[in-house]
Amino acid sequence: MTTAPASPDPTMEAIGHAVAEGRAGNGASARQKLLGLWSAIGVTGDPLHRCSLAHYLADLYEDPAQALAWDIRALDAADAMTEQRVQEHHAGLNIAGFCPSLHLNLADNYRRLGSFEAATKHINAAKTHAPSLSQDPYGDLLRGAIQEVAEAIARRDRSRRASAPGSAA
Repeated sequence: MTTAPASPDPTMEAIGHAVAEGRAGNGASARQKLLGLWSAIGVTGDPLHRCSLAHYLADLYEDPAQALAWDIRALDAADAMTEQRVQEHHAGLNIAGFCPSLHLNLADNYRRLGSFEAATKHINAAKTHAPSLSQDPYGDLLRGAIQEVAEAIARRDRSRRASAPGSAA
């Protein structure tokens, strides 16, 4: 989705800068910046901030248990978001569009931990929400990852996917 943000949001901008830093290979610094933002936001802060931050922070942990903790926080925050809040941030977004990725990440972490029943529950939720994905390269990427994780669950494969996002660098 390419529409511009509805209004400036310094916290989302700070999250975005940290994410870019992590994607550029400086995961340790990005993780520290996001953890600092998490402390400032707090567990009762803006659900959009909490969801976005936790979702990206999870990708910065190699350990699936640590990533899982952040992915659970992201889904919990998404459950507390309102469509109005999402639209205030970015006119082209909706909560349903977040769900496939959030459930995919949970499924992948549960799979890596060998909790295949929980992984199956979340990959099925990701599939259920997949029609909300946009018809663009990002949507295609997520649909492919959902299929890849579903196949890994079926094989009881606990290895890290080569295509998984993030790095613990």
